Amino acid sequence: MVKVSFCGISGSGMSSLAQVLKLSGYDVRGSDRNFDLGRDLTTKEAMEKMGIAVFPQDGSAVSDDLAWLCASTAVEDTIPDIKAAKEKNITIKTRPQLLSEIFNNYKYGIAVGGTSGKTTTTAMIGFILDKAAKNPCMINGGLLRDYENTSAIPNMIYNHGDICVVEADESNGSIDLYNPYIALVTNISEDHKTIEELLTMFQNFANRASRSIIINADYELCRSLAHDKPCLTFSTRGNDADFYATNIKPLPGGTQYDFNGTTYTLNLIGEFNVANALAAIAACSEMGIATDVSATILQDFHGTKRRLEVIGEKNDITVIDDFAHNPDKVKSSVKALRQYDGRLIIMFQPHGFGPMRALGKEIMAEFVHNMNDDDILIMPEIFFVGGTVTKDISSADLIDFAHQLGKKEAYFVADKAAAADAILKAAKPGDRIVIMGARDNSLTDLCRQILEKL
Repeated sequence: MVKVSFCGISGSGMSSLAQVLKLSGYDVRGSDRNFDLGRDLTTKEAMEKMGIAVFPQDGSAVSDDLAWLCASTAVEDTIPDIKAAKEKNITIKTRPQLLSEIFNNYKYGIAVGGTSGKTTTTAMIGFILDKAAKNPCMINGGLLRDYENTSAIPNMIYNHGDICVVEADESNGSIDLYNPYIALVTNISEDHKTIEELLTMFQNFANRASRSIIINADYELCRSLAHDKPCLTFSTRGNDADFYATNIKPLPGGTQYDFNGTTYTLNLIGEFNVANALAAIAACSEMGIATDVSATILQDFHGTKRRLEVIGEKNDITVIDDFAHNPDKVKSSVKALRQYDGRLIIMFQPHGFGPMRALGKEIMAEFVHNMNDDDILIMPEIFFVGGTVTKDISSADLIDFAHQLGKKEAYFVADKAAAADAILKAAKPGDRIVIMGARDNSLTDLCRQILEKL
């Protein structure tokens, strides 16, 4: 049995790979600093129940008979596991390298790219294929709400089939590693890369598709992609497309839409989720699943965690957890929320000084343009996980810019604790409290803490 180890195994992306390899017959072990600090213990327990051995992050997980070590991009070379692997001349793989190796070995690989919507669309495709008995392997970066009652960590679906579905991430350039059967591009907008860099990446991605590409006809940059393979398009905005939805209407806790002469519902809010559904339906049609079957299956899909996830309601105040962190995601989330009654109190925690220098003002513009005058925006300082960076921008600067754009109800606070205090002080019946941001696993806990104190 091949023995492998994961350094930083608790992360959603890493734990999904560890589980897939364990279920594939590997001897899997790993470590994580969060476990050592008493965090993410539910994840640790789930792994141990699966037979994945968890070690302290002191190098002991790296034995001489290890085939290779997979290291999260979030860990440094000074971590004992990394040092031990180098001393023993054990191959070190990154998560994208390992994911692409697994993916490229499947006969039918569906890779979902795009600057927004990848996680939900990937989950939708995996859900349809699973419920339609196509036996997929689906590896995701988000936790699947429909699989929370299984013993595994719900960020993957594993069956012994010949289809694999993954997110193809452009932010770190790893999208270049995938050779898909079907290449799906949900949208293209500026995020971690410039538009020029993104267009090159997505064009190369489309070029590598062996069967077909699927693109969002509502984005001009997607339509600009050249292709010599069959191309399927989808639209929610009346553009000429192969898959299109009309009469999109908000429902309490969901969305209704018409598709191919039939009315369907989603348990997710927002037009952008209808677009994600159309993309998933298109991809599954290429795998032989009738479009009406896929649309019907999706009526039972409940999404991924931290994507406009309602954590709870108390005293007529709803608390919502959301992953939005770039201009397009912020715009989509706020527009979806504004379709429903009630004031919004949004705490947005930006991450990364570089991204905020590049996109901070654009993010603020989306908040200002899509929030009502009485909606409140609260921002703690930029989330930072370590390393050497130039800290020449602050959330306070971004709030100042929001004021310049005319948003009076926008406030800078020192940290999340101060933000929670401000939210609790301002909240009144009928409000929706939204905790928004990426990369910080404690944001969901903050939602729960605020809900408890309402």
